[in-house]
Amino acid sequence: MSTKVSDSTIRRLSHYLRILETLERSGGGTVSSTHLAQAAGTTAAQVRKDLSLFGSFGKRGLGYQVADLGDRIRGILGLDRSWPVVLVGAGRIGSALFEYRDFRRRGFEIVSVLDRDARKVGVRWGPIEIEDAATLEAVIARESVEMLILAVPAPAAQEIVDRAVAAGVRGVLNFAPVRLRTPDGVFVHNVNMVMELEALSFDLTSREHGLEVGRGD
Repeated sequence: MSTKVSDSTIRRLSHYLRILETLERSGGGTVSSTHLAQAAGTTAAQVRKDLSLFGSFGKRGLGYQVADLGDRIRGILGLDRSWPVVLVGAGRIGSALFEYRDFRRRGFEIVSVLDRDARKVGVRWGPIEIEDAATLEAVIARESVEMLILAVPAPAAQEIVDRAVAAGVRGVLNFAPVRLRTPDGVFVHNVNMVMELEALSFDLTSREHGLEVGRGD
């Protein structure tokens, strides 16, 4: 039977990894669940619970080996390999995403940028020349791509995703303001910046309405 892992747990693992990498750079050899929890803004029990979903880590009374735990979390998150990524959409959001250096540092390499606008096709972004979105399937096959970043207007999003999935893409990071339909086994993570600001606005105004802002697991 498979173990269900929440999105919140995965986010905390990403946070733990960044803390461990900082500790490793500063020469830290071991870390306790209490220290890791304090740095992550959670509890030691939560740290142990999160890690226990993936096996046995550390030794009671001795804590965790920083380098070893970092390597194991990278493996859990699939960061022990490189991921070729296709970016569809060469507008302002696409341009900002392409310039985001942390993608490459984490092993996410944007290997192709596609757009339907003939004025953008052929333009060079650093070492990459923007290609016509009509070549999507060929690019996915050429670059052995499983992951897509979608930064296109809402009306174009579903058709692009349908084509990408049929060509072998299994994961989509969606910046288009629309919910996408995908078959089982294809994962979509939606990034809606307006909704995030609306949630932040609620946090800031909730007390005016006598509400207490809760934080899910």
